[in-house]
Amino acid sequence: METGWTALRLGLTSFGGPIAHIGYFRNEYVHRRRWVDEETFADLTSMCQFLPGPASSQLGMSLGMKRAGVAGALSAWVGFTLPSALLMTFFAFAAASIGKAGEGLLHGLMLAAVAVVAQAVWSMARTSVTDVTRAVFAVCTAAIALWLPGTAGQLPPLVLCGAAGWLLLRKQVNITAPIPDVPRNRPVLAMTCLSLFFILLALLPVLSVVSLSPLVNLADIGYRAGSLVFGGGHVVLPMLEHESVRSGLLTERQFVEGYGAAQAVPGPLFTFAAYIGAVSSQGLQGCIRAAVMLIAIFLPSFLLVAGVMPFWEGLRANKGTRAALAGVNAAVVGLLAAALYDPVWTSAVRQPIDIAVAAAAFVCLVLWRWPSWLIVAASALAGWMIYG
Repeated sequence: METGWTALRLGLTSFGGPIAHIGYFRNEYVHRRRWVDEETFADLTSMCQFLPGPASSQLGMSLGMKRAGVAGALSAWVGFTLPSALLMTFFAFAAASIGKAGEGLLHGLMLAAVAVVAQAVWSMARTSVTDVTRAVFAVCTAAIALWLPGTAGQLPPLVLCGAAGWLLLRKQVNITAPIPDVPRNRPVLAMTCLSLFFILLALLPVLSVVSLSPLVNLADIGYRAGSLVFGGGHVVLPMLEHESVRSGLLTERQFVEGYGAAQAVPGPLFTFAAYIGAVSSQGLQGCIRAAVMLIAIFLPSFLLVAGVMPFWEGLRANKGTRAALAGVNAAVVGLLAAALYDPVWTSAVRQPIDIAVAAAAFVCLVLWRWPSWLIVAASALAGWMIYG
């Protein structure tokens, strides 16, 4: 119970994205409550950066699991995720009934998304594209993603860049000494979770085709997005855009509007999945779809955290694994750069003044370090003034 209430307070107050969330967690769990020491917190943070999925949510799950086992991990996830999931679901229902003034506000949200995604590309490139080899990975991935929209232009470059990183980047990765205080779960639980992770990854696409059920289709979309995306919240954008827009669940405009709104709420950005589920229908059916999509996109994180924690020391010390991950991270920058152009830029920018608003938001975000929620509010106001 204590784990859930602590996470709920963080879910209500943690603005600023995954990096900021880690700072909130450190202050709460290390300094205020002293549930873990600095070394254990740093080790768990490294593990969650290594795994696909939302890093801050995974860190909350791992801290909850260390504190109170599986129940602690679940309560930590619910507490941290619920506030933003409810807000995004509410926005999905409210956006369908707004007037002309509201259209201006929504366009402002789309312009905020341009700035936020551009800032994500910039910051990730500075840390993940540090040499010519990785720059080639990023550029080639972006070109392929724009040439072949959808999964065909996303997964193959990730796999190829991972393999190329394993071959070419081993000498460039640094391995720190393993920290002895690594949480140890029961091996049976870990292997069960890892097995279930791969079984669902293979089974859900088949069930989606065979059953033709909208709920199974949403579960498949969410689960694959949560399983195959490295780099956290912003990087899920290309995969979700392809799976939801190209399949007709929502329009490109609805997608970018929701993504802009997601920047203004606390908690994990992956709760954008609840918006996708809710906006694809209305009423009770929309709520059910939002819940299915939300659970599906976070389920891989829970299974991976429970499955990897006992083996983290060995993975962390393996140079080949780290080199492959470096290649994947460079490819992720390319995917996000492609998504910045299509759909974010192409949907939001209509005329020169839109470029000015997006550029001003980018400067405020990167140079002046305004918080994301303030960028969203200012951009929405600008959209209302221009188009309202």
